Amino acid sequence: METAIYVRVSTEEQVQEGYSIRGQEQKLKDFARIKDWSIWNVYTDEGISGKNITDRPAVNKMLADIKSGEVKNVLVYKIDRLTRSTSDLIYLVDYFNQYGCAFNSLMESIDTQTASGRMFLKIIGIFAEFERENIIERVKLGRERKVKEGYTLCSSHASYGYDRGNGQKIQSVNEDEAQIVREIFDMYVNQNMPLNNIARVLNLRKIPTKKNTVWQRKNIKNILKNSNYIGRVRHFIGEEKYTENDGLHEAIISEELFDQAQRIISATPSLTATKKPKDCNYYLGLLFCGKCGKKMTTHGRYKTLTDGSKQYYGSYRCGDSDVGCCSCGEMNHNKIEAAFRGYITLVSDFKVADKISLEQSEKIHSDNQALIDEYNGKLAEFSAKEKEILSLYVDDEIDFDSYKQMRQKISHDRDIINAELDKLSVPADEDAPLKKEDIILNLSENWDLLTDLEKRRFLMRFVKRIVVTSEKSKNTRTNTVRIENVEFNTA
Repeated sequence: METAIYVRVSTEEQVQEGYSIRGQEQKLKDFARIKDWSIWNVYTDEGISGKNITDRPAVNKMLADIKSGEVKNVLVYKIDRLTRSTSDLIYLVDYFNQYGCAFNSLMESIDTQTASGRMFLKIIGIFAEFERENIIERVKLGRERKVKEGYTLCSSHASYGYDRGNGQKIQSVNEDEAQIVREIFDMYVNQNMPLNNIARVLNLRKIPTKKNTVWQRKNIKNILKNSNYIGRVRHFIGEEKYTENDGLHEAIISEELFDQAQRIISATPSLTATKKPKDCNYYLGLLFCGKCGKKMTTHGRYKTLTDGSKQYYGSYRCGDSDVGCCSCGEMNHNKIEAAFRGYITLVSDFKVADKISLEQSEKIHSDNQALIDEYNGKLAEFSAKEKEILSLYVDDEIDFDSYKQMRQKISHDRDIINAELDKLSVPADEDAPLKKEDIILNLSENWDLLTDLEKRRFLMRFVKRIVVTSEKSKNTRTNTVRIENVEFNTA
């Protein structure tokens, strides 16, 4: 076992107690030989106090070797040679356990390969857990006290519009950001602008967020709901408990303006658009913007025709275009369809000699249909049989064990039938590795024969992503849609 020998002595200890480096090292080497341990290295901190581990280069080098897997055992003369701090000892023992490293102390007869040694580590672990829980409680109490005293925690970062440097107790106003906060409230309350439009304005003006990212709808809403801007401090404890107190920092906006914003937010329904694909929007979830890489969303409207019927017109657009971060224009579904049809026609890989036509697939399906019908009849019989034995059990004509045994037999037979049905519902060579040309199988000739639902199923099964761009045509109001790449689910 690759063993690290660690020795340490301060100048004062060497004089008063005779803890010489050489004496410790020799005894530990002799002990390692008795144990038949291989010595990886001797780590020596000479003339250094044991009050912490951060200022000891040898300890840190040993910890790095343990992490890399080169050291599997640590041997010290006494525990206080390693550290005099209880918290550091707890940390080191946790660190050793994390990387599968044993720990041994010669004078205390601690060996984690023995029962007593492992018991000692468990005792340390109990105290470690106790100490960690106490620290968590103290941190919680400290945070609550700071909030009650009016200090903003800024546990992650200061709110947009404020700064708080290291050692600074009260956050200060960042006037450049504060002006943007005032504009956001003004646009929302006085100009009645939607959240997306506010984000779009800020992005077009090249104004970054606190984290130097682009503005999104959620960023704007978080600012509008942040009472920090009226001189209040907030604290969330878990998911339910929320406290708010008067802060010591300077307010950015008036309470009247903030309250108006809260009334508007409360009166505005919080609707989450669930964009489930319609059969006619079968590209949804597969389209990605060729300019920024964002996944595209779908939009649509119904138009009443002259005969009174309604026709659905679908389109797609980049998610970042809503907030002004991408110049990609909206794409009509029919233009996407035409671009995709052109793409599969032009790619030579789609033309293969050994193709399987739709007619062949239909013939295979027809040949198996009789057997499928027979299996479905069996499943219906199983369902009737289950009802029958349930009635027998309810009427006390059979006991529970018999009922359970008969149910298990039916369940077993049903699993067999379902497995056979699964085999009949897919081609025999389904498990074979898929190639790009195998997936398409003369798709350019058969695409128009598929229904919208069949197209959707094909795309979801075989296509991973479609990268598409849209450019405005010169001297016209229309845009040109182009498929940049299609990535298939191949083996």
